[in-house]
Amino acid sequence: MATAFAPPVSNALDGVVDTLRLTQAEIARAAGLPRETLARKERLHSPSAQARLRLLADILTRASAWTGGPLAAFAWYRSQPLPSFGDMTAEDLVRAGRGEAVRDYLSRIAVGGYA
Repeated sequence: MATAFAPPVSNALDGVVDTLRLTQAEIARAAGLPRETLARKERLHSPSAQARLRLLADILTRASAWTGGPLAAFAWYRSQPLPSFGDMTAEDLVRAGRGEAVRDYLSRIAVGGYA
């Protein structure tokens, strides 16, 4: 499970695509990236694209631990409103550039903090 989302990003991307049976366009949308970013090697390896994809992989890995697996983690990521963030989903937050806040939120939950 964790290996499907582990760096390096190009391998993580393949793992996410294979594990979740998503297209690269769906992964790009989930990470808040333009679709063309994953299609062009030079864009895929840009620091900003790498950071977004690593963040997505990290969030899904953390959520997989308590949602029951990668598919459930992605369902949570896309659809579960987070009350701490005005009922935005994790995907909404990542796409808005607030992915670090989602990672921090999951870290708090992991140590028994209030969601």
